[in-house]
Amino acid sequence: MKWLLVLLFLACAVYVHRRGRVRHRFGRQLLDHSTFMAPVNVLMYACSRVPTTPFIAEPARHFPELDTLRAHWHELREEALELRRLQQIKAADTYNDVGFNSFFRRGWKRFYLKWYDEAHPSAAELCPRATALLRGIPSIKAAMFAELPPCGELRPHRDPYAGSLRLHLGLDTPNDDACFIEVDSQRYSWRDGEWTLFDETYIHWARNGTEVNRIILFCDVERPLRYAWARAVNRFVARHFIAAGASPNRDGDRTGAINRAFRHFYALRLKAKALRARNQRLYYALKYAFVLAVVALIVWW
Repeated sequence: MKWLLVLLFLACAVYVHRRGRVRHRFGRQLLDHSTFMAPVNVLMYACSRVPTTPFIAEPARHFPELDTLRAHWHELREEALELRRLQQIKAADTYNDVGFNSFFRRGWKRFYLKWYDEAHPSAAELCPRATALLRGIPSIKAAMFAELPPCGELRPHRDPYAGSLRLHLGLDTPNDDACFIEVDSQRYSWRDGEWTLFDETYIHWARNGTEVNRIILFCDVERPLRYAWARAVNRFVARHFIAAGASPNRDGDRTGAINRAFRHFYALRLKAKALRARNQRLYYALKYAFVLAVVALIVWW
């Protein structure tokens, strides 16, 4: 039974790695979070009621409730622009946002409206209209205003969990093809009042190659699944693991367990980066020795 589970895990990891046209190099994929989440993610793909393509065509057909956001995009835009004026759409102040401090570092800024829970207190205070709209759409599990300034970019990555899909609604954009996101080599350029829905577990990256700022509404939408038991698994993982990635906008907002622990992990990560700068061979030898030791412990436990 143990070896069957190991083979199943490896098969899921290989499937995730080979899924799509764009792939990480093997060394990166080996330690990527999508590898460790592979068995659960493959289950989400297999049970999905919507296409498992990089972009989801006709989002309103699959998620009619989301039309409310597009209908009120001007109001959302007003709140986002006021937040920007108040300098509340910003980078993480400390090491309390694992996503921001990994692949979101090159200019990307955010203001969380909710994260797998009720609205952050700061969001309820500063964005009453946005939080009221989101409260009326239970399928939206997380949401933020996301800013990508001129020359900002998001490096190629996969998001860890396939239990959701990613909605982008343009609010204040350059309306220019040089400001875009690319998902599995398919490119989309943001436009004011227009939206796109995509599977964030494909490798994707973004760049603002214009001289104009870009602000969007960014949401995680629960993936519709065929079976009640699969929906229960999805919600269990979201509630107990994905919700632990909550990051505050300011004091008084909730910080999830992952982000509370991240500041301690990041101190170790900085030491590892310093070692890599001094001696790459030693760094990679220690890194892969650690991985092999963990694998051996799991296999022989």
